[in-house]
Amino acid sequence: MVGNIPNLLTLTRILLLPLFAVTVIYHEYQYALLIFIVASITDFLDGLIARIKNQVTYFGTILDPVADKFFIITSFILMSNYELIPKWLTIVVISKDIIVVTGCFIIYFVTNKLVIEPSFIGKVSSACQFILIGLVLLLLNLKGGMQVPNIIFIAVALLTTGAGIDYVYTGLKVSTSDTAK
Repeated sequence: MVGNIPNLLTLTRILLLPLFAVTVIYHEYQYALLIFIVASITDFLDGLIARIKNQVTYFGTILDPVADKFFIITSFILMSNYELIPKWLTIVVISKDIIVVTGCFIIYFVTNKLVIEPSFIGKVSSACQFILIGLVLLLLNLKGGMQVPNIIFIAVALLTTGAGIDYVYTGLKVSTSDTAK
């Protein structure tokens, strides 16, 4: 059901995205951090409530990761545009997502079914991407001009690349298995 509380929280996160983008574009980083925190809370609560209240829906299992990807991709594009994170990292993050989405379409056409199950490394990678966004916003709001150490950018890139490789490997296994024929 679209109208259950977890799905409404996910939709709220999507609706916060334009406000978040505007605050980053206009360098209103204190508001961007506040919106990011609210969006993160809705992300946490939608999954928690869905499991506790047994309100997990197929719609929600698709919408939640889409909302996360919208937030991550928008954040990375904007933040790299303003040189808050390296452009090469944005390319890594977006490329992985394009490859995974393309792979999902291919698997759907080959198998006539689509099962989206995030891997452990995929979840860790996404969590680290969110943490990086939050860290950048937090440091922008602190006085003293602290910057994110390059090792963190490299670690996020390596995790993202590892998740991409894992998804490609899993997709190849699914698409060539006997059940896919």
